[in-house]
Amino acid sequence: MTDDRTKPEIDPPAGPAPVDLVIRDIVVGEGAEAKPGDTVTVHYVGVEYDTGEEFDSSWNRGESIQFPLRGLIKGWQDGIPGMKVGGRRELVIPPDLAYGPAGGHFLGGKTLIFVIDLIAVG
Repeated sequence: MTDDRTKPEIDPPAGPAPVDLVIRDIVVGEGAEAKPGDTVTVHYVGVEYDTGEEFDSSWNRGESIQFPLRGLIKGWQDGIPGMKVGGRRELVIPPDLAYGPAGGHFLGGKTLIFVIDLIAVG
């Protein structure tokens, strides 16, 4: 993957939040394919669907992050497999696949949008 990518801008969505996971490839990668349970290295940015407010971004920390898929929210576990290294994918994740209902996690009850760049698998 080239290092010339920059932090993606996420346009505010129109209409009501989807009730199911939405997966949209922005760039289709050509490298190794992520499989369920893999450890992945990614760059990502996350925003709230309703407000467009950014709540997290590896770009802001200036470095990618590596973690096992099985330790992540269900929307990532379901949305990253099939993605190939070098790809950029948008996930729109409803609350039941993110942080659950309102009241627990500060993102509970919220639909989230992530744009993820897959840097490495393994």
